[in-house]
Amino acid sequence: MFNRYDPGMTFGAHTDNAIRTVPGAGGLRMRADVSTTIFLTAREDYEGGELVVEDTYGTHAVKLPAGHMVVYPASSLHRVNPVTRGSRWASFFWAQSMVRDDGRRAMLYDLDLAIRQARAAMGNAAPAVLGLVSHYHNLLRMWAEL
Repeated sequence: MFNRYDPGMTFGAHTDNAIRTVPGAGGLRMRADVSTTIFLTAREDYEGGELVVEDTYGTHAVKLPAGHMVVYPASSLHRVNPVTRGSRWASFFWAQSMVRDDGRRAMLYDLDLAIRQARAAMGNAAPAVLGLVSHYHNLLRMWAEL
């Protein structure tokens, strides 16, 4: 999907709908777990229009270069600040994760980062690395929905 904000236009605080209909898929629906916004207009070509996302770690105002994207939980409260000059174009879409819960996805991500650090420090065959990898996959096996 695409949006365009001209001077004075904004989008108020909201969370994205939990269930989306997949266009052109005969009524197929999906759970919207993760939101993505791709900025299509150069930052210097407009003023305002920041995507403001509120999450566990605070409030973040995002205004990226054209072609860059931000990915955030669809369950987070977010808004678009008013555009005061120029025109802000963006594309946005949703993805369904195999792991439904934001908190569980965050834990798997943190565990993956720890595995990468342990591999770099100890090598792939270290017992601690093998244990962490095993734990990661067993959690994924418990939490994933296919």
